[in-house]
Amino acid sequence: MHEEIGPMNANSSRRLRFLSREAAAGSKFAAVIVAVWLLFFAARETFAQAEKPKIIHDAEYYILDAQHGEKWEVEDQELDKKLAELRQKFGQPPNIIHVMWDDTPVGEVGIPFIQKQRGWETPNINRLAAEGINFTRMYTEPSCTQSRAAFLTGRHAVRTGMTKVGFPYEYGGLPPSEVTLADVLSKAGYATAFYGKAHVGDIEASYLTKRGFDEALWMPYNQATSLFTPQGQAAGLAPAVLFPEMYPKDPYEMDLGWRPRGFVFALEGTKGGPVREFGRAPNNDDYLKLEGEFEKRTLAFIRKNAAANKPFFVAWWPALGSFLPSPKKLTTNGGTLAELLAPLDVRIGVLTSELKKLGIAENTLVVLMADNGPMTHNGPSGMIETIYRGGKGDFLEGGVRVPAMAWWPGVIAPGQTVGDIIHETDLFSTFAHLGGATSNIPTDRIIDGVDQTSLFLKGDGFSRRDYVFIYTGDILAATVKGRYKRVWVANKAGGLGAALFDLYTDPREMEGKLVPMLPAKAMFDQMMARHEMWMAKFPNTPETRDYPLQGLENPRPEIKALGEPRINGKDLPFNPFDVIKQLKGWEGSEFDQSE
Repeated sequence: MHEEIGPMNANSSRRLRFLSREAAAGSKFAAVIVAVWLLFFAARETFAQAEKPKIIHDAEYYILDAQHGEKWEVEDQELDKKLAELRQKFGQPPNIIHVMWDDTPVGEVGIPFIQKQRGWETPNINRLAAEGINFTRMYTEPSCTQSRAAFLTGRHAVRTGMTKVGFPYEYGGLPPSEVTLADVLSKAGYATAFYGKAHVGDIEASYLTKRGFDEALWMPYNQATSLFTPQGQAAGLAPAVLFPEMYPKDPYEMDLGWRPRGFVFALEGTKGGPVREFGRAPNNDDYLKLEGEFEKRTLAFIRKNAAANKPFFVAWWPALGSFLPSPKKLTTNGGTLAELLAPLDVRIGVLTSELKKLGIAENTLVVLMADNGPMTHNGPSGMIETIYRGGKGDFLEGGVRVPAMAWWPGVIAPGQTVGDIIHETDLFSTFAHLGGATSNIPTDRIIDGVDQTSLFLKGDGFSRRDYVFIYTGDILAATVKGRYKRVWVANKAGGLGAALFDLYTDPREMEGKLVPMLPAKAMFDQMMARHEMWMAKFPNTPETRDYPLQGLENPRPEIKALGEPRINGKDLPFNPFDVIKQLKGWEGSEFDQSE
């Protein structure tokens, strides 16, 4: 019989032990074979380690790796074999489509039972979930800027300085030193594109065509700018806060130039080419064109690369629509979220139909998810907690657990409900692995994203993380370990605190336990110590600051003016640029919504 030489598996180990016993008994032949075999596997391991990039993960990952690493190596060999077979079958690595939208709690999509009680339906999204994986423990960052930066970099937002929700003007953005998923996949031969709400900065260094994307149409801010119009001023904003000319003159107003008048709705461009403003703010009609344009360009990009037989990655992050309510209602619920999810569902149906029509569905991974929980605090009407307590901006489960699903016909088995923990940063490392681009992941910083290829391809029970660190801003607010959770910000100095939860028995975190959870207290202390020790060894990067919206090909005069201080620095006892460097950003993401 001929046994193919492979990794040190169970059969090899048993044979080696047998030969070792023979060698100990005096067999010279066995001794020689043992020596050769050990040299072979030592060389093989050395080569494998030299080839495999040494990605730096959070300290907690190494606790799991030390216990499960050997098993994971065996799994990885099976997974890589499967991926190689798929690549041979289709002639290229898989296409990857990531769809992420705003502020949706677990249960609002993907679970028809709940929708029946809520007054709307999303049949296309529900079908996609039923035909693939419906993740039940997808964690994100608690607000949109943080969440989007985390996905793009595979790092918690605190590590990149992107801890605040950006509004006009942010005077900041994603640091140039950060490596995005688009950078990683581009180096592996992927075509990359972004269409939708980016919300990771308004400075030139953060423009998405400078961050690895071949082409992009993106919103540097959020949907709040849909209210930054004359219509929004009349219906939703505080009187005269943006357009004082719509009101009688205030005789006591002295500083007429402090309002943000030179903002944009969206920017567009190509890698290495000029960046232009799309539409003209504050024209409300131009804002309303965005959602359809995002979809149109996404589909055109897919068709173009399918025809060219080129693997592609597209981040399609719908803005969903305007915060100005429409008189035309699509659902019996009528709330803001319901009215925005209904047209999104139609678009998802168009997307999956197009993939099938082009014949690329079986070589395309589609992941749908929300960026964080619902805006339950002073947000638009119709947003509720649904299952978990809390919402956008919170460290509670309702703020950071979101609906998420994965669809890959013929590869991901249908009908899966997965209970494992997965974090949005994991998609960075997972997509890189699927695209054959792991070697492009930087190895000089902490990458929070864990490769979850095993979870995607093998299903429930195959996650490689059981922990989550939850930050609100730059504060570590809570830590999850499996079914247990500790809330740090509720602790009193010098006290034991009772902010310990069992998420199985108290999923809404209604009553923290002390005595029943005391065995976990010291374990959480150790988790925090490891996490902070590793952060000290690999320090966080601050947000990059600059004047906003510079370098545009078609700047309006009011945008050009943003490149200079509005008050001449010679007339001030301080440098205006030093003020920008001191900006901390907006502390929260809440704003009132007029009915």
